[in-house]
Amino acid sequence: MRDRFDGIEVFVEAVEAGGFKRAADRLSLTPSAVGKAIARLEERLGVRLFQRTTRTQCLTEDGQQYYERCLRAIEELRTGESLLESGRREVVGKLRVSMPVLFGRYCVAPILRAYARQHPKLELELSFNDRQVDMIADGFDLAVRNGALGNGTSLRARRLVSQRKALCASPAYLAARGRPHSVTDLGDHDMLVYWRNDYALPWRLPDLSGNLVDVPVTSRLRFDDIEAITDAAVEGMGLAWQPHWLIGDHLRAGNLVELWADRPSATVEAYAVWPAAQHLPLRSRLAIDALASELPKRFGQEVA
Repeated sequence: MRDRFDGIEVFVEAVEAGGFKRAADRLSLTPSAVGKAIARLEERLGVRLFQRTTRTQCLTEDGQQYYERCLRAIEELRTGESLLESGRREVVGKLRVSMPVLFGRYCVAPILRAYARQHPKLELELSFNDRQVDMIADGFDLAVRNGALGNGTSLRARRLVSQRKALCASPAYLAARGRPHSVTDLGDHDMLVYWRNDYALPWRLPDLSGNLVDVPVTSRLRFDDIEAITDAAVEGMGLAWQPHWLIGDHLRAGNLVELWADRPSATVEAYAVWPAAQHLPLRSRLAIDALASELPKRFGQEVA
């Protein structure tokens, strides 16, 4: 009976990873071992599952049909495991989580480290990357993401916390250049811009009527790291629009001054995101619960 299931995990991993080499990396095997496992599976089934070229491996029609049936079977197994986990309330197994670099390091990781300390049988892998990963292809169980999520149906999401953003500058900069009083005044100031993929994200700031508007930003000072923007602002190099959690210590120490604090401020929503499935493993579900409970406390907000 066992021989009938040999190679199925490798086959599914190869499909979801997008190739034998990436599947090998995720399974801690060599690409040769992955290729041989799939060749044995094809020989046993009597069909070709992949159309191979020198660079890619694409599913054949038979391979697509077999993959869909394997997924159904694997989902049933995962559902059974989830139900068993829920019954014994013991967190075991591996949990791979992706998160933005700084928000992850300062806000998310401390909560997940505490979660891991509570559950000694949990294997926790944290990945810090500002790139939006492909959760299924990259093999993540859970991700924390900032901002709009889109309308995809392959993922599920739960809102965690709102991050307030603040316009700020150093006392020295304001003494030398004066305070901007409106959105139109910003054109007379140096702006420290977050720059990614040759694109500057607009600032969402209140106009004189209190309505939040998107302000296009241009500057000679551009960064792809928000902590570097904070450093430049502290040094008096310009205005910055930053998450309040990142600049809070500088505001309290007097290194930075928050501007327009009495006006409405923009917020960025943070979400827990996971692949759509009928049942979440207990380790994922409790991790999401921990984040939803603890993150608002860190931001002085009520738990949703």
